[in-house]
Amino acid sequence: MLKVPPQSLIDELLDSYRHHGGINHIDGVNLPSKLSIAQITHDLLRLLFPGFFDSKALHSQELETFSQKSLETLKSLLEQEILKSLKYQPRTSEEVDRLDSLASELTHEFLTHIPQIRACLEKDVEAAYDGDPAAQSYEEVIVAYPFIEAIAVQRMAHVLYNLKIALIPRIMTEWAHSRTGIDIHPGAKIGTHFFIDHGTGVVIGETCVIGNHVKIYHGVTLGAMSTSGGQKLHGQKRHPSIEDHVTIYPNATILGGNTVIGARSTIAGNVWLTHSVPPDSLVEFERQRLHIRSKRDRHNSNDFQI
Repeated sequence: MLKVPPQSLIDELLDSYRHHGGINHIDGVNLPSKLSIAQITHDLLRLLFPGFFDSKALHSQELETFSQKSLETLKSLLEQEILKSLKYQPRTSEEVDRLDSLASELTHEFLTHIPQIRACLEKDVEAAYDGDPAAQSYEEVIVAYPFIEAIAVQRMAHVLYNLKIALIPRIMTEWAHSRTGIDIHPGAKIGTHFFIDHGTGVVIGETCVIGNHVKIYHGVTLGAMSTSGGQKLHGQKRHPSIEDHVTIYPNATILGGNTVIGARSTIAGNVWLTHSVPPDSLVEFERQRLHIRSKRDRHNSNDFQI
């Protein structure tokens, strides 16, 4: 039988709420729902990739009905969450008087970007297929490569970010992060034909700018030089810029808002880079010696150049 919690515990918890109010959200506006945003994001993926995120086949004669119903449902659900976001954000008195209509306008504006996002994602899928000899088909790339889900969600969240919608873009990209292991901030500007191979552990910061035909591998960090300045750094360019046709190999770390990786450059694995490099650069560590010795016979060893 379920026992009633002791009054002493309830009193202690209430006391905690009073003394540690910075992590409460009491008597505030209703925030966007993480569960609702997750469902909306999944439904948006169904709209972006019709037939790939459904349990049954989708036929061409059903496309118009599918599109209409999907858009109607998404508009209704997303408009509710955007309205919550608008109520959360500081607003002018004029905007407060028309939050409902503003939420409707912003939702419509976002949905009009879906065809453009699809055109960009087709180029991302093409880049993944062309860039990975293990890929058997476009279908395999879309259904099996975690990168596609991560970049699709980021490209949608980026539109909302540019519309200055609070909370929702970040909820979307963190949902994708939890599913794919790829952490791309919605503020990052990413060009066409982008490909992250394998993907696990990739981090791309808010003010990062990435050109066209860029390929990166797992474990790459495109981050800030330092965050010790905290909120004083808000709005500043903190993350690197990667120009066109750059390849960045696994576990490379590139930091700093003034760092620019020139076009057609290659960054080798495990490189730590905090300054710019010109176009057509090859960035790698100088060769080191790898020492291999027997655990049983310490006098029997070999050195190799790597």
